Amino acid sequence: MGVLQRFERRLGGLVEGAFAKVFKGDVQPVEIASALQRELDDRKTVVGQGKVLVPNDFVVELGKHDFGRLDPWAKPLADELAAMVREHATEQRYTFVGPVTVALELMPDIDTGTFRVRSGVSAGDLVDGGKVVVAGSPASDTDAAGPPRNALPGRPRLVVTTGGKAAEGSPESRGEEQVLYLTHSVTVLGRAAEADLRLNDPGVSRRHAEIRQEGGELVVVDLGSTNGVRVNDAPVSRRPLQTGDRVEIGSTTLVFRRDEG
Repeated sequence: MGVLQRFERRLGGLVEGAFAKVFKGDVQPVEIASALQRELDDRKTVVGQGKVLVPNDFVVELGKHDFGRLDPWAKPLADELAAMVREHATEQRYTFVGPVTVALELMPDIDTGTFRVRSGVSAGDLVDGGKVVVAGSPASDTDAAGPPRNALPGRPRLVVTTGGKAAEGSPESRGEEQVLYLTHSVTVLGRAAEADLRLNDPGVSRRHAEIRQEGGELVVVDLGSTNGVRVNDAPVSRRPLQTGDRVEIGSTTLVFRRDEG
C-alpha cells in the first residue's frame, strides 16, 4: 500500500467518514497530500555526504469556501498531512532539519476548488512540548552551557514551560529548564518558520507576539494574535517585562528572567 493510500485510509476513519461527504466536489485532502509530495520532490537539494534536504514547513493556501469547509478539521488534517510527508520522506530517504509542520491559511484571492502550497526549511528555534530544539542540532539545555556571547545586556532570557500537568519523560517532569537567551532587539514568537522562537502549539498564531528592546526595557507586544497574550494571568497588548513575569501564549508559558544590577 502506497503513502497516499495509507493517508486516505487513516483520514477515512478520522471523523467517521465526514471528509468524504463534506469535501465532495471541492478541494480533496488527498489532492493536498499529493501536492505536498510533489513539493518535496521538486524542492529537494543534495547536500554534504549525499544527504537530500527537503522542506519541513508547509502552508496550504485555500480560498474562502474551501478553507471554511476544511477549518473544523484543520488540526487533525494537518497532523495527518505531516505524517504523510514524513512517510514519503522516509521512503525517498530525504532529510529534514527539523520537525514537519503543516498549516492551513485563508487566501481570499484563491478560487474555490484550487489551492497553493508554500514551503520552506525551518531556520528558527522550535519549542516542542517545552523543549527548545535548534534546527539542525540536537535539543539541549542552553542555560547549562552558559549564555551566548551576543546575549543582550542583562542576559534576558525566556524559560520555557508548558501548561497543565507535566508529561512523563518531559524536561519539566525531570525538573529541567529549557532556556532561550535573547540576542536581538526584536524577537518574534510564533508557529511560522520565520519566527525567531517557533512554538509547536496549535493555540499559537504564526506571528503571535514580539519581545522588543526599547531603551533599557524588554517589552512584549501582541501582534494581533487569535488567542492573545497574557502576562501573570492578565491579558495584555503591550507590557514591559520584569524578572519573574510569566508570559502565556497558547498553552505555552515563557518565564522572563534577567540579571539585575
